[in-house]
Amino acid sequence: MAVQQNKVSKSRRNNRRAHDALVAANPNECPSCGELKRPHHVCPSCGQYADREVIAMTDEIDLDDDAA
Repeated sequence: MAVQQNKVSKSRRNNRRAHDALVAANPNECPSCGELKRPHHVCPSCGQYADREVIAMTDEIDLDDDAA
């Protein structure tokens, strides 16, 4: 079992934890639809990335009655 040799002061302990804080998201505006999206990710609302359609959205797909 690990046992510390000397007491770690509150200041030294808190200095070690200084970089553990969560960082807020940095959303960008999608150039095609204007919704907020994560940078360098596909837009969840329109499915576009770098001015091209990567994901076909479900409302745009026409399904036959037999297939559904």
